[in-house]
Amino acid sequence: MDEPSRFDEFASLATEQRNPRTFDLDMLEIGAILERISAEDHTVPEAVARELPYIARAAELVLASFRAGGRLIYVGAGTSGRLGVLDASECPPTFGADPETVQGVIAGGYDALVRAVEGAEDRTEEGERAMVERAVGPKDTVIGLAASRRTPFVVAALAKARALGAKTAYVTCTPRSEFTLEVDVAICPVVGPEVLMGSTRMKAGTAQKLVLNMITTAAFLRIGKAYENMMVDLMATSEKLVERSRRTVMTAAGVEYAAAAHAITAARGSVKTAIVMLKLGCTREEAEARLGRAGGFVRAALASGPVSSRPTEP
Repeated sequence: MDEPSRFDEFASLATEQRNPRTFDLDMLEIGAILERISAEDHTVPEAVARELPYIARAAELVLASFRAGGRLIYVGAGTSGRLGVLDASECPPTFGADPETVQGVIAGGYDALVRAVEGAEDRTEEGERAMVERAVGPKDTVIGLAASRRTPFVVAALAKARALGAKTAYVTCTPRSEFTLEVDVAICPVVGPEVLMGSTRMKAGTAQKLVLNMITTAAFLRIGKAYENMMVDLMATSEKLVERSRRTVMTAAGVEYAAAAHAITAARGSVKTAIVMLKLGCTREEAEARLGRAGGFVRAALASGPVSSRPTEP
């Protein structure tokens, strides 16, 4: 594509338009600037809500990958890439997931997380190589993230992933009518022009983060990572998470602090196992067996027949 054609394509993107409600942005005092930003931010959840059927389809793809032993791999550049890495990094402590299960790939690599890497988003060969290096295959789902839909690194990575047999999805803030890439599902929350023209770290970034939260939370919930609305596979890797684990067991089993702490120790650190042990009055071995038969779902483990053993001291 020659430079004039590339300029015309870029200038026509929805994410690159001027917002008619903020033409006077440079004249406003701080309070008024914040009011404009807040008013625009309020439109983002509505744009995301309109995409719920497509977000659900993407979450189903990810769920199928998890059940098959595959992975979710995000691919993005700049803000979009950082959001993918962020969501991937939050899954192990939240859901007790293997760090390999959800991965984030950002154009420019690790350095691009903390500073801009000039030209990284245009390197198509690096996008393709990232998929090959991760041995992407039919069990995996690869989700591209690009507010503008056109980022070369992301487009090339998705095409390669698709060629390798992976399921693919794309999260972009441009209209569905303008989306022409070959993917299994496109998610297109159209948030309109940014408060500051082209600053897609704002509304577009917020929309993408909301979508990623939905996809991973829904998929992990469907493989038994919660009981009621509580995280029960979290990894207690900090004092805060240790205390959250104990509070979760206290709430789920209706016991006091000391009993919850004791049960988690007896359960070898497993919140799920501790809940089943306390609610059914059974041993760790039986609780683990019940959870195994129930596919890791606490609710199903609690309902799976009579208790055959009584607890012993750890």
